[in-house]
Amino acid sequence: MGWLETLRTGWDAIRTHRLRSGLTVLGILIGIAAVVLTVGLGVGTQNKVGSQISALGSNLLIVSPGSSTSPTTG
Repeated sequence: MGWLETLRTGWDAIRTHRLRSGLTVLGILIGIAAVVLTVGLGVGTQNKVGSQISALGSNLLIVSPGSSTSPTTG
């Protein structure tokens, strides 16, 4: 079976089962749109949070638990 006959068989199947083919195409389009929307929302949220953190400036002090770097006398 050559590639031309394979294409002809596929095209015949698409024409025979129009509803099934249409629903398959619709499902693929919805899936692609969902992925694009999810990635877009993620990137947009990351940019928004990054700009808000940058707006805080350099006068921000971050304190984290752990040992001190200089010994204290008591």
